[in-house]
Amino acid sequence: MKFISAITCPPSSSYADGITTAGLGAPDLALALAQHAAYCAALEALGVQITTLPADPAHPDSCFVEDTAVVTANGAILARPGAPSRAGEVTAMQKALVGWFITTAAITDPGTLDGGDICQVGSHFLIGLSDRTNEDGADQLTRWLNRHRYTAETISIRGNPQLLHLKSGIAWLGGDDLVVVEALATHPALQRYRLLVVPDADTYGANCVRVNDAVLMAAGYPELTARVTALGYRVVTLEMSEFRKMDGGLSCLSIRVP
Repeated sequence: MKFISAITCPPSSSYADGITTAGLGAPDLALALAQHAAYCAALEALGVQITTLPADPAHPDSCFVEDTAVVTANGAILARPGAPSRAGEVTAMQKALVGWFITTAAITDPGTLDGGDICQVGSHFLIGLSDRTNEDGADQLTRWLNRHRYTAETISIRGNPQLLHLKSGIAWLGGDDLVVVEALATHPALQRYRLLVVPDADTYGANCVRVNDAVLMAAGYPELTARVTALGYRVVTLEMSEFRKMDGGLSCLSIRVP
């Protein structure tokens, strides 16, 4: 869980034109920028060096950088986002990753894969099958992970309107601890872990991120925050209102580099 660097991209002037199903109204760009700056400051306070990509008005969803690649301690692979309008975001990420990896693999057609559907649990990866990640993309990633000494299995979240990505409903805290929404709690792939089950009303809060010695969590979920704290984790809460309006969560806003 030790991260030394992270890649981020601030919301651009076209941010409100991005993809959303949240129905929470248009985002306030100034507030989104302030929340993004607070997020980056929290990472830096935890010892993470930030590489900031230029804001990209041509791609309204580009602040959600996590969807463009999967990065591990043993290598990186470029994703192939399931939303066609996001394809161009991968080019900027490929250039950014050169600073850490000489070469990167890539998911190719007919595979689609969003990084938000990938949850690493130690040396094992959970791959969400969603409207953005298909079976071919999951298979390509699994084969790549196997070559890099990781294991993987899939979890379908299709048919669950609350979950855009797998990590909308699951997070690894460390050790055997997983935060998981009720809809996933009985999945066979998760029964080997100690599950902190999140009630439906707090689903958005399940998208949290362990970064070094703290867990970043969305503000507004005091009961969930208390339960994570009770497990022995230090929690840092962040306001995420303007990203929730655009279907985004905490994990979406950075690619964390071990």
